[in-house]
Amino acid sequence: MKVRVRDLAVSYGDLDVLSGMSLDVAAGELVSIVGPSGCGKSTLFGALAGIAGEDGATVTGTVEVDGGPVRGAPFGLMPQQDLLFPWRTVLDNTTLGLEVAGTSRREARARAQALFEPFGLAGFEQARPGELSGGMRQRAALLRTVVGGREVLLLDEPFGALDALTRTAMQEWLESVRDRYGWTTLLITHDVREAAFLSDRVLVLSPRPATVRREIAVDLPRPRTRAVLTDPRLAAVEAELLDTLRA
Repeated sequence: MKVRVRDLAVSYGDLDVLSGMSLDVAAGELVSIVGPSGCGKSTLFGALAGIAGEDGATVTGTVEVDGGPVRGAPFGLMPQQDLLFPWRTVLDNTTLGLEVAGTSRREARARAQALFEPFGLAGFEQARPGELSGGMRQRAALLRTVVGGREVLLLDEPFGALDALTRTAMQEWLESVRDRYGWTTLLITHDVREAAFLSDRVLVLSPRPATVRREIAVDLPRPRTRAVLTDPRLAAVEAELLDTLRA
């Protein structure tokens, strides 16, 4: 297993947010996480990325990557907002994490530049974020996340703020590039169709303090296109997810 989490618990004083959380993610797999609002999905990502322990939370349990304790910073976190700095160019936004980590500006720019074409951003290197569409901003934010070379991507509702048409286009785009690069990915979403379309498996969390209530496999071939949205097997997964969330 690429990622192995066992008995993860997070609390803030008397508030228990996660309790006995256990999950596995195989290399190259995309696993979605759904659950009631406020159940602790983003807290889970914060715990994996090492943020939860820095903001006063008590964190217990074990997280392993490639069969051993976490070393360095293997998780690349993309939050819900794109957090692009409006005064920096798109290229300079995408290199920021590398530069903060000590990579030279020239090398950081070369590494990011190589991804602009597959991310559909070629020609916009010197644009400002305000000149981009919502979908392009999200692609830029994801580029900034993956250019750091992290082993596991943590995507926290990356398309939640987009309109329905743009969101569908972005889901198809993510499916195509994820298949190309073989990213190991955990995705938080409130959209059960998005979860079914993109995932190999979906983990349904309980209300807070959250634990994994159910695991649902999505047995559909890849790569997936929007044609699969009318596949009865996808509809069955959506129905199963909704039934579990409403239970």
